[in-house]
Amino acid sequence: MRMVQLDDLDRAILRLLKEDARLTISEIAERLNRPESTIHFRIKKLQERSFIEKYTIVLGEQLRPKTLAIVYVQAETPIIEDFLERYIQYLMKTLSLLPNVLAVARSDKDGVLAIIGGENREQIDKFVEETIKVMPTLKRVEVFPVNEFIKGDSLAGFLVSV
Repeated sequence: MRMVQLDDLDRAILRLLKEDARLTISEIAERLNRPESTIHFRIKKLQERSFIEKYTIVLGEQLRPKTLAIVYVQAETPIIEDFLERYIQYLMKTLSLLPNVLAVARSDKDGVLAIIGGENREQIDKFVEETIKVMPTLKRVEVFPVNEFIKGDSLAGFLVSV
């Protein structure tokens, strides 16, 4: 991550908006004890500089999966190594289209990480066995259950589709 120069006011505005993107300019101004015109100008500049890309919601617990796991999938290296890149792209696209898959990311040249959600550990294990492990030419599939978040506990609420 490249370091970006933001002053204390910009950081304070971003913290408040990350906490609750529904805050009005007047509410932010009141909390930060600054004029509304200053807050409006700063938010506009943050948007123009792409520090604020969009405003979104985090879904509540009723819509979030109750159990999460991180799944690591490693592809077999094909005889013709040029095919590996295409296969990894295929794997990522296929995984991203599956229900229960909340996020997909590349890991090294032959690996893919997926965040999987479900009602319980058994459902996740069944999903991995019946949907992921049956994909062709996989070298390794490992499931890492997520027991507790110290930071980012609303991640699933942000990622889950409805």
